[in-house]
Amino acid sequence: MGIITDIILPLALAFIMFVLGLGLTFDDFARVIRQPKDFVVGALAQIVLLPVVAYLLLMVWELPPELALGVMIIAAAPGGVTSNILTAFARGDVALSISLTAVISLVSVITIPAVVVFSYVQFVGGDAGNVSVTSTAISVFVIVTVPVLIGLAVRHFAENTAIRIESMARQISAGLFILVLAGAIFQERANIVTYFTQAGLIMLVLNVLMMVLAYVIARIFASGVRQRVTISIECGMQNGTLAIAVATLLFDGGLAVVPAATYSLIMFATAFIYIFILRRGAAS
Repeated sequence: MGIITDIILPLALAFIMFVLGLGLTFDDFARVIRQPKDFVVGALAQIVLLPVVAYLLLMVWELPPELALGVMIIAAAPGGVTSNILTAFARGDVALSISLTAVISLVSVITIPAVVVFSYVQFVGGDAGNVSVTSTAISVFVIVTVPVLIGLAVRHFAENTAIRIESMARQISAGLFILVLAGAIFQERANIVTYFTQAGLIMLVLNVLMMVLAYVIARIFASGVRQRVTISIECGMQNGTLAIAVATLLFDGGLAVVPAATYSLIMFATAFIYIFILRRGAAS
């Protein structure tokens, strides 16, 4: 598994984040300044509320320390590229979804290290050793922020080329996500049923609870129905590839990677059910 975890996984994640950047324009970031309210509601729900809810669940849900650490890693991850696509299917505010995914992915260079180190001390205990805020921030910066910025630069300076290759790049990105997810499951195949039994229910509860809470909060503070739908989906669709990469690169996988792999499977099922309910309600 050495070549997979040391080379293939970081490269796959870097490419996925490059594709995210490829679909961005500087207007996606400027929109945050022009229409701040909906963005602030979504960002606070995902950056602050999601890790807090995960932590509170772990306070009452007895899990092995490494699994608890993995739960916090997926809770700290930003939204994935697929959240933008699913927002379009749900007839939400795609522009808001793209802005949230883009900005929170860049901010994750700060948020993920802070949550990871805090969670390690809280659940595993003792000194985090080589896992520090600085070293984690550098890792996240290299495999997340840099590829997004490169993709953004390509879109800005070679827009026609970026538009032409974006569709194919997204398909490759989706394939890489499936490959990473399959690799994480394969690595823990001997215990996957046990792990899913341990982590599956809390991941389902976290996913559904966050989507509901985000929708309720957005209903109070956001500007409209499309924005509520978008914020709810963004808080339910986490970047599973990034979470798997963080758990693998920092903690050699194992139990810490299981919640991310489990959540990645669950979130698609709940998202499609959610979209089906929304579409059916709109049609009636």
